[in-house]
Amino acid sequence: MPIMNKKAVLLAGTVATALTAEPAYAYMGAGAGLSALGSILSFLGVFLLMLFGFVWFPLKRALSRKKDKSEGTDTAEIAAEDGTEEDA
Repeated sequence: MPIMNKKAVLLAGTVATALTAEPAYAYMGAGAGLSALGSILSFLGVFLLMLFGFVWFPLKRALSRKKDKSEGTDTAEIAAEDGTEEDA
């Protein structure tokens, strides 16, 4: 079955399902609705923070290393200036 034909069948099935759907006659109270909304917003917030952490912190580390190399400073020199270098 060609790809376009599969897409057409999928689209036709989706449209048919949407047009023949009946209302659920379900009610979500204020407490359950706010709890569901809070859960969804919390999940989205955690997901965005996770993406931020996976992108920003490695990028920040790479930029600081590039900056240190361009200035000609070495991490050992910085440690010696700070007095954090341990003598053996």
